[in-house]
Amino acid sequence: MNKLWLVIKREYLVRVKKKSFIIATLLTPFAIGLLMFASIYFTTKGGQANKKILVKDESGIFSSADIGSKTHTYEFSDKEISQLKDEYKTNGFDLLIHIPAFVDSSLTKHKVQYYCQEKLGISTIENVERKIGYAFKDYKVLKSGIDRDVYDSFKMDIDLENGAIKGDGSKGENSSSKLNTSTKLSTMIGSFLGGLMGFIMYMVIFIYGGMVMRSVMEEKINRIVEVIISSVKPTTLMLGKVFGVGAVGITQLGIWLILIVAMMIGMSTFMGSNIDPAQMQEIANQTGTLPVQDLDAFNWTNISNELGQMKWWLIIPMFVIFFFGGYMIYSSLFAAVGSAIGDDMGEGQQLMIPIMIPVFLGIFMLQGAVTNPNGGMAIFGSLFPLTSPIIMPARLPFDPPWWQIGLSILFLILACWFFAWLAGRIYRIGILMYGKKISFKELAKWITYK
Repeated sequence: MNKLWLVIKREYLVRVKKKSFIIATLLTPFAIGLLMFASIYFTTKGGQANKKILVKDESGIFSSADIGSKTHTYEFSDKEISQLKDEYKTNGFDLLIHIPAFVDSSLTKHKVQYYCQEKLGISTIENVERKIGYAFKDYKVLKSGIDRDVYDSFKMDIDLENGAIKGDGSKGENSSSKLNTSTKLSTMIGSFLGGLMGFIMYMVIFIYGGMVMRSVMEEKINRIVEVIISSVKPTTLMLGKVFGVGAVGITQLGIWLILIVAMMIGMSTFMGSNIDPAQMQEIANQTGTLPVQDLDAFNWTNISNELGQMKWWLIIPMFVIFFFGGYMIYSSLFAAVGSAIGDDMGEGQQLMIPIMIPVFLGIFMLQGAVTNPNGGMAIFGSLFPLTSPIIMPARLPFDPPWWQIGLSILFLILACWFFAWLAGRIYRIGILMYGKKISFKELAKWITYK
């Protein structure tokens, strides 16, 4: 045990004292935060190019409608369309729209043409279509003789709430506790967090698992391992590397968590004071990514409240458990592959394929697990130990049953023990094997050696 601790300590200190580790640990969250900020900022401030649009409206419907827009400027002309096609560009307009006469109010489709010397983005086309469509809709309502107030009263805004979930997280119907009325927003946040945690697990497996494999390969190629195993058992050396690099990963993720939370607080303060809700509605209208009526709940205050109501006391510890469990399984396998190959990485590609398949399977299942966190595929993926480190963290924001969490952890622990044992059997032979191309058949023989 003392030798194992010495190996862990060495692997840990060698990495955390490197300048590259310190720089990457401190700068990575800021780089991610900068990308998020830039994405949000440019979407809200400059995501839509201003367009100056000339309209030839022979119907008279669009020109008489209220078509105010923050990004598009509409001007109308009575000149012939053939003349306008020759002049619109030289007069400073980006595109020309021709709306033919509209004679039959019973029609549900009207062909409108536009002229532009460049290809328009899909958001610009959809925005113009939407503006014209609203104008014609209002015209048809007016012509039908329906009272406008009566027509507007037909619209219904439905809020779908889960009445079985109380604000304190308890279940039941006979309680005076305030119901959680932000289920739509909480589902959106849960989906985002679930996908983010699943993707982090995917990255962790490759980053830190690959780190273990490279460490094993370097010591084997430099023949340093021949000196080390004279005083340390091969299995102890392998486990020391796995635990040591795993501790590095926990340290790095802990620092990232603190920095990311601090940046989110700063970004929420900045966004709350600098983003115009009306501008967000304009962008939502143009892109069609979010219904305008949903934007009322989609603000930083509501998001902060929903984040505060989540079970972080469960999510964070469980994430750490599945992080270390998934890392333990795959880093053991990476260590075994590293010990079986030499300095030719191409030689190890075929040996890594069986390791990569369940990881990619977990990523493919991730979207379905976030979309339907209580479906059969999500439950299977969160219980199967080779995919549970990716799928179960993605389900945690949706409060999966306790028995599924417990069973998943049990399977994960058993898988950690099994794959550590399996990798140890390969490592003890492969670490001293040189000049021989290794196949799966050869690995199977190493496992059975006594």
